[in-house]
Amino acid sequence: MKSTDTRLLRLIASFKLLKAILLIVVGVGALKLIHTDIGGIVEQWVAKTGVGSGSRYVGRLLLTLVSLTPNKIRDLAVGSFIYAALFLTEGIGLWLLKRWAEWFTVISTSSLVPLEIYEIFRHPSPGKILVLAINIAVVGYLVYQIRVGRHESA
Repeated sequence: MKSTDTRLLRLIASFKLLKAILLIVVGVGALKLIHTDIGGIVEQWVAKTGVGSGSRYVGRLLLTLVSLTPNKIRDLAVGSFIYAALFLTEGIGLWLLKRWAEWFTVISTSSLVPLEIYEIFRHPSPGKILVLAINIAVVGYLVYQIRVGRHESA
């Protein structure tokens, strides 16, 4: 494997590992918020920082957060941990340059592309389009790697 290929695989692995760390933080944070007054915490934060006080977006956020039940928060935490495990598996496998990790990442990443496309049509945003483009590029690159690797080892 060329050093450029190794660097690109490790870059993808680093991105997956970063997402895993962020999801673990979200999961732990959600667990800490299960039996707290989330709306009160956000109101205090808005008052202290002055960020968007009086904004309709902050109002919507407060309404959404107040409606979160402990079960919904627990579900968020569990979902975060499950996705973190998936990204950790992909990231570690790709970092170690394992062929199974390339396949695993292709399957898991490409399986989410239809959902991402649906979300773009539902609520388009530049961020969603960028994420879709990155995921398609990652899948395309890994499929290329798998095909080239097969020919090199034959």
